[in-house]
Amino acid sequence: MKRQAKVIMIQGTMSNAGKSLIAAGLCRIFKQDGYRAAPFKSQNMALNSFITREGLEMGRAQAVQAEAAGVVPSVLMNPILLKPTTDTGSQVIVNGKVQRTMSAREYFSYKKELVPDILKAYHQLEQSYDVIVIEGAGSPAEINLKQDDIVNMGLAQLVDAPVVLVGDIDRGGVFAQLAGTVMLLEPEERARIQGMIINKFRGDSSILLPGVEMIEKITGIPVMGLVPYMQVDIEEEDSLTQRFAVKGTGGALEIAVIRLPRISNFTDFAVLDGIEEVNLRYVDSPHQLGEPDMILLPGTKNTLGDLRWLRQNGLETAICRAVEKGSVVFGICGGYQMLGRRVSDPEQVEAGGTVSGMGLLPVETVLTREKTTVQVRGHFSNISGVLKKLSGMELSGYEIHMGRTEIIPETAASLAAEMTVKSSPKQRKEGCCQRNVYGTYIHGIFDETGIVKVLLTALAERKGIVLSELKEMSRREYKETQYNMLADTLRKNLDMEAVYTMMKEGVRK
Repeated sequence: MKRQAKVIMIQGTMSNAGKSLIAAGLCRIFKQDGYRAAPFKSQNMALNSFITREGLEMGRAQAVQAEAAGVVPSVLMNPILLKPTTDTGSQVIVNGKVQRTMSAREYFSYKKELVPDILKAYHQLEQSYDVIVIEGAGSPAEINLKQDDIVNMGLAQLVDAPVVLVGDIDRGGVFAQLAGTVMLLEPEERARIQGMIINKFRGDSSILLPGVEMIEKITGIPVMGLVPYMQVDIEEEDSLTQRFAVKGTGGALEIAVIRLPRISNFTDFAVLDGIEEVNLRYVDSPHQLGEPDMILLPGTKNTLGDLRWLRQNGLETAICRAVEKGSVVFGICGGYQMLGRRVSDPEQVEAGGTVSGMGLLPVETVLTREKTTVQVRGHFSNISGVLKKLSGMELSGYEIHMGRTEIIPETAASLAAEMTVKSSPKQRKEGCCQRNVYGTYIHGIFDETGIVKVLLTALAERKGIVLSELKEMSRREYKETQYNMLADTLRKNLDMEAVYTMMKEGVRK
């Protein structure tokens, strides 16, 4: 099969070196330059995933990179997704569908069998795109994992990709990172590295230049760019995100996100970031919670385990007290399940057994092995409480969960009505609300234009304040500004001529 697409691969000296962001920026640059580009990551490990139009699951980083490239996300861009369920096991998702849960040792022995799936996906992409931007995972120099590698140099060799190595200067020791990584590679692997990037640089670049000259001499590989620490708001996908460390300051409204141990899809709240009137905080202890205007319970990959954690460290009690004092609580996916009266796991999807919920919503959940993965559209029903002005507003998002949640007939109402699924003409009700407590399975429920403005205005009215100039940009428009800002920064600080030469000439041996 004749290769149609040019290729470039971004690898890093460590996790969180900035590979995903660099890849996204290149995807946007190629789009701006008139090329049809596609991201690719053979194997991704993340709790924050994305659901395609077909209802298939893939890594969010590749969905973001596809968005930056201006193309529709496809599971071809991420054929293998690992979602950790415990410290030593992960749910294995192949071509968008759950295969089974495996221990790390079991998967390590099995993963080589997935090479045909990886190559099939890659070859399908290269027949439809001009450029493929591949992202590696972690570091190519993990010598205990190099055997049967399918995501770093092993993949680069399979598809004959030139590699750019990214080092993170913000965490220190960037020259040791770069030199050490190169040193631990085999000669044929080193030959694939056609350039290096020093990422997240702050300060006067002239001070760094002697070191750049020395590292080029030591490794024999040119440094293609000094990329500054970028203040761009691009959705992240894993728990290393710096959002969790941010302490909100000065906002008139205080919103607390519970930082669960296995938090997933926390990008649900990205739309609230950067709004001047909002002090958004991630909290993991009762003393951090206080009495916020709104508490957000996010999704989790282990509802039962994180519910027990919530109970043991006192946050459950603190949340219930905050509700009694008037705080609004909004749970999404696993957070919604926790708000109910009971969560049962008869099929041992997680740890098995039954755990009492927080009792803030009259619902009960039964975990099931069948996974729901769909995109949805609909509107808020006639809901109660502080957020009642959301009633009737259009919403959209996606569901990704293993379990069924049913309302116990009382005074509760559904949160969203007339939900439609792309793959089904049937309509259904979804979620639950009672007084000032709300729960839903819909991720991205705040993203439609107008919803955040109504939500924050309602919280302000309850507090007795007026938000005079609440500015709201559509989530889509906001993302576009951030992708363009990312591309502009890379163009200024990266040798794009060298990038294009690398893709044209391939690996110079």
